[in-house]
Amino acid sequence: MDIKYAKPFIEATINVLSTMAMITPKAKKPYVKNNNKAFGDVSGIVGFTTSDGLKGVMSISFSKKCAIHIVKNLLRDDIQNLLEDVQDAVGEITNMISGQARAKLVKMGITAQGATPTVILGTNHTIAHITHDKIIAIPFTTECGDFVVEFSMNK
Repeated sequence: MDIKYAKPFIEATINVLSTMAMITPKAKKPYVKNNNKAFGDVSGIVGFTTSDGLKGVMSISFSKKCAIHIVKNLLRDDIQNLLEDVQDAVGEITNMISGQARAKLVKMGITAQGATPTVILGTNHTIAHITHDKIIAIPFTTECGDFVVEFSMNK
């Protein structure tokens, strides 16, 4: 997998979180991840496929502090049930980032359909990517904490 595919995920992440959650994420240098340990305490995961057999997965993993801040911004501090609201918001953020990234991948010749996101909560959880290719991790920093976007694609 080529590192050039990181750009759509970086752009989509910055756009979604700056627009929806009023935070300014700054991407750091992407790297190849060599384990399945999640970066944070809350992770959203979504798979995608193409008609010609390409499989992919994208995940976003937030620290607890960052996830709560983002959810408060999204809901304008109207949190009813912290656990449920965080889970719902991270799922929706994952879906929006994946959708925007996939739209950008079309310009690179990849047209993919996304699945329904899954959200995992808890410290020290793992993320099992459905692909067998390299996992590219893109760390981000914000004023409210850090998070990591990961993706992998293969035929």
